[in-house]
Amino acid sequence: MLHVVHHPGYVVETDRTGTFPHDKYALVMRALSESGVPMTVHAPEIMPREWLEAVHDPAYVGEVISCSVPATKQRRIGFAIDERISRRSQLSPGGTWLAAKLALQHGYAANSAGGSHHALADTGAGYCVFNDLALAANRMIEEGDVSRILILDLDVHQGDGTAALTAGRSEIFTLSIHAEKNFPTRKARSSLDVGLPDGTGDAVYLEALAGSLPMVLDHFAPELILLQAGVDAHADDKLGRLSLSDGGLAERDRFVATEARQRGVPLASTLGGGYGADREAVAMRHAHTILTLCAAISAGDAARLRGDRRSWARISSRD
Repeated sequence: MLHVVHHPGYVVETDRTGTFPHDKYALVMRALSESGVPMTVHAPEIMPREWLEAVHDPAYVGEVISCSVPATKQRRIGFAIDERISRRSQLSPGGTWLAAKLALQHGYAANSAGGSHHALADTGAGYCVFNDLALAANRMIEEGDVSRILILDLDVHQGDGTAALTAGRSEIFTLSIHAEKNFPTRKARSSLDVGLPDGTGDAVYLEALAGSLPMVLDHFAPELILLQAGVDAHADDKLGRLSLSDGGLAERDRFVATEARQRGVPLASTLGGGYGADREAVAMRHAHTILTLCAAISAGDAARLRGDRRSWARISSRD
């Protein structure tokens, strides 16, 4: 069973043209529905203001909620903050938090939005308003759900906002694998950064992932993984500088899910980046990532179930 967090408020219809695909959340959900995979959709609530202010500057939180974000910050974000965007920006962190809670119950859950890893304490940036990854991690730890969280960022852009907001927190480890020369120009320092050269393809990318993720999982021993599962590392992405194929993205996702499953670590994914003129194709990449992650986790559950059944059959045959 696939558990997905989604809200109609994620989708903002707009006549404005631009790089950020405000409608892709609906396209992703349609692709998931058409896949035929059994799915339960969970609706998030707006993240409470005090939770937002625990990570972001209260003055900035007030600007977003009241739709009074200064023009300079709106330009840095990349779009205007009106009532619809403000509401989505409060729903999305609530969705990532809910996906994290569901992952603890089911092994895997996905937020059909989120991954806003460029948002800083007092401003948004790079199409990100509030940093749902840092917010969800902070809340999960504050509530005592887990004591150690890995934020794994596989977007083509470095997770600078997440790194800055969680710097110095020993209970949160940030691992970012990204295109070194891509946005942002000034990188923050994650717990571990793996910057890749332009044009990196499947083999080198997967080698970098295999050379970093297992080590982090074994040494840091997280009790939850929050995954920024951006698909903008794809060769056809408008804003990417890497060259992963469809198969490479699928291998990436299977590897992450398998490593988590083998260690019994719950995994919650967020959508992250994905850009291009063919928005159906971008949405399909996001949907494939969610389905691949779910299938890899479920494969482990099925294997354990088969093992349990064989054990029961052996016991029954002796009786």
